[in-house]
Amino acid sequence: MRTILSLILLLLIPVAAVQKPPIRHVFTIVLENKSYSETFGPNSPAPYLSRYLTSRGALLTNYYAIGHNSLDNYIALISGQAPNAATQGDCQIYQDFIPGSPVQVDLNGQVLGQGCVFPPETQTIADQLTARQLTWRGYMEDMPAPCTHPALNTHDQTQMARPDNQYAARHNPFVYFHSITDAPACANDVPLTQLPSDLQRYATTPNYVFITPNLCHDGHDSPCADGEPGGLASIDAFLQKWVPQILNSPAYQRDGLLLILFDEAEFTGPNADASACCNELPGPNSPLPGITGPGGGLVGAVVLSKYVRPGTITTTPYNHYSILRTIEDLFGLNYLGYAAQDTLSSFDLDVFIAVP
Repeated sequence: MRTILSLILLLLIPVAAVQKPPIRHVFTIVLENKSYSETFGPNSPAPYLSRYLTSRGALLTNYYAIGHNSLDNYIALISGQAPNAATQGDCQIYQDFIPGSPVQVDLNGQVLGQGCVFPPETQTIADQLTARQLTWRGYMEDMPAPCTHPALNTHDQTQMARPDNQYAARHNPFVYFHSITDAPACANDVPLTQLPSDLQRYATTPNYVFITPNLCHDGHDSPCADGEPGGLASIDAFLQKWVPQILNSPAYQRDGLLLILFDEAEFTGPNADASACCNELPGPNSPLPGITGPGGGLVGAVVLSKYVRPGTITTTPYNHYSILRTIEDLFGLNYLGYAAQDTLSSFDLDVFIAVP
């Protein structure tokens, strides 16, 4: 019913009056490896996410990941770059992108080649925001120091969680771009423990916040290396701790948007899903983004903001490239990579309340 009403409103409002809301702070929390039916089904082990938060915001029932495994999805979220064989394998070796120089880019803004750490010319939304004198920070749970990543061309020792540290570099997309790691801006990639102090004041809250829980609290592991249950139960506990801090912050309350996403659906097992939406293109570097299919599967997403009507349910197809496009629209930025695809949509009145 709400979707029908949204369509009616869209028809009634003059085209010139339809515009994105004045959102100036975007918070993104990325979770792991759960298909839509697991997370948002009637027997979900995550009632805080699947029932309480959806009742306060919008549930995107046709939201898709773009590939398998994890890393290619994180990279797509901040750069619009499609998977390649190395990122589909989660970059067990933290290797440079080849060829690196001169960089070759196709007509869709895709860097041609294979590898993990993209050349300096490859831009991310972090680079775009910095160029506009806007601020960003990545907040990584259990990361021991800012911008922690393996040495180039070495094995990634964070692929497996330890009881005393469950940080995974492959869930931290900022360290896969030389434009960030080779610059002072990498100091903006910080441990999650810094978030509470940054949220205290509007002026200290970055315009773009990207939050990655550790391998337990993002639902990746179950059980976890430290004995916690993991899976959706630990996801819910993490969200109950951190979401209220975001929602109560001055920046969110004035002009904020919170996106809660999953990187990909299950890759194996009874809930395995490698489907896609939105006419997703495979990219020049890998014929099947989902390895066994065209995408990363149906995962769903939750959107919260004072510009979102509580209890909204939208069936519009979206994916990770749509999220990047939406954020770029909100900040007046050019589209990166596949965020520029002609057939792709960013959030409109099916998600946001009309702004006069």
